[in-house]
Amino acid sequence: MRCPYCGTADSVVKDSRPAEEDNAVRRRRGCNSCGGRFTTFERVQLRDLIVVKRDGRKAVFEREKLRRSLKIALQKRPVSDDQLDHMISGIVRRLENMGENEIKTTDIGEMVMESLSGLDPVGFIRYASVYKDFKSPADFAAFVAKQTSEDEGEVKE
Repeated sequence: MRCPYCGTADSVVKDSRPAEEDNAVRRRRGCNSCGGRFTTFERVQLRDLIVVKRDGRKAVFEREKLRRSLKIALQKRPVSDDQLDHMISGIVRRLENMGENEIKTTDIGEMVMESLSGLDPVGFIRYASVYKDFKSPADFAAFVAKQTSEDEGEVKE
């Protein structure tokens, strides 16, 4: 593993422990060259996922890109890093279990929206505003009204 500080590949594992409900291994490492300490995570990857964008371009799925977009939506919200990591692991697991190597961005977006709706309603609306490409406050109002009526429909049944 390369040191993020000096770039040397000479590092040692100082400590290993389970993380993300035993779905990953957290390793504390130390660089033999500069003495820097850093953490890495090791996760099982069932298959390489390719994201098919709306315009047809393809890119390798990046867990960190998903995490960054969710961190923006959940900025200043009462959601812990552990909750976020658990949610992301669940989404990635569902994507891998779909049996397809190529996943549409719309499928990913819907899974994220579904997961966020149960985790944090404000983060859900923030993510939706980008994902659904809201152009005006009326778009927000219509989306919130639709979600509210769907939620009330679930309660009444």
